[in-house]
Amino acid sequence: MAKPKITVSKNPKELAEAMGLAPSKVLEWQVRHQLTKRIGKIIEKEKWTVSAVAKKAGTSRARVTDIVKGNTEGISIDVLLRVLGALGASVKISFGKAS
Repeated sequence: MAKPKITVSKNPKELAEAMGLAPSKVLEWQVRHQLTKRIGKIIEKEKWTVSAVAKKAGTSRARVTDIVKGNTEGISIDVLLRVLGALGASVKISFGKAS
């Protein structure tokens, strides 16, 4: 049996290319990662409980727990935005040409 080839990716774009995924998937990963990271930082800094975030955002504790753990597969970007808004954050979106 042949040894699997190990590929090291330094960013989402390299990872998607190594996996043969479309550039649109890279963009989604980047947005999802940034939203998730920001949510985690706010929860930690402000010492929010999972229950309080879930109640304020109108979502389940299980979803908030998954977000905090970085497991956002199956959680839509609109839910991530709703959680951010519930935490008192605003979001600024800018557009540029893809590289």
